[in-house]
Amino acid sequence: MIRIYKPADHDALLDLFARAGVDSASGELWGHLASERMVYLDPYIEFCSDTLFLAEVDNDLVGYLAGCPDSALLPGEDELLTRAIIRHKVMLRPRSMPFFVRSLIDLGAVKLRGGEAASGLGVGRRWPAHLHINLAPEARGTGAAQELMLAWQTWLTNAGSPGCYLQTLVENTRATRFFEKCGFVVHGSTPLVPGVRYQRQPVHQQTMVWSPPPDR
Repeated sequence: MIRIYKPADHDALLDLFARAGVDSASGELWGHLASERMVYLDPYIEFCSDTLFLAEVDNDLVGYLAGCPDSALLPGEDELLTRAIIRHKVMLRPRSMPFFVRSLIDLGAVKLRGGEAASGLGVGRRWPAHLHINLAPEARGTGAAQELMLAWQTWLTNAGSPGCYLQTLVENTRATRFFEKCGFVVHGSTPLVPGVRYQRQPVHQQTMVWSPPPDR
């Protein structure tokens, strides 16, 4: 069943956020869930809860899609990240420190090569909406992701939105194939994502965009 978030779901959703990173291509970032939530989940609960879709099986949450109808509704990702780092002092935490050291090394290498580093910036007013989608491991391959995406795209179409973007990883081929099946197409360059590793290898940001079908 797909439904909209309500305040009573808060604790279960936080638990799902923790479980959904297991064995994911993006996985944990800097290894501190509370600060990661400040960037990738808490703002959607605060500002966009009426477009926070939940997948539920037997009264248990197994997936969510945090949709934002307009990226201007939220603080920028860089601002959210700065707030999270300062509040939780994550750069001083032993578990998190390697991530930030790698990030600095990656940024330095990108600068030396004249390359591009990933950012959380939007892609313009043509695609103002964006989303994050996450599933518990047991829900992958069950159709829950398709149902969440259909609910979001239907909402956007009915709201008259011009379009939506998302950001995934080039190396997460399963995710990119799924988004392509949902009508998203690749957009722009594929910059390095500083600090993040998948199977011990650097990863690259892939932006994808979708627009509702024209009226017939």
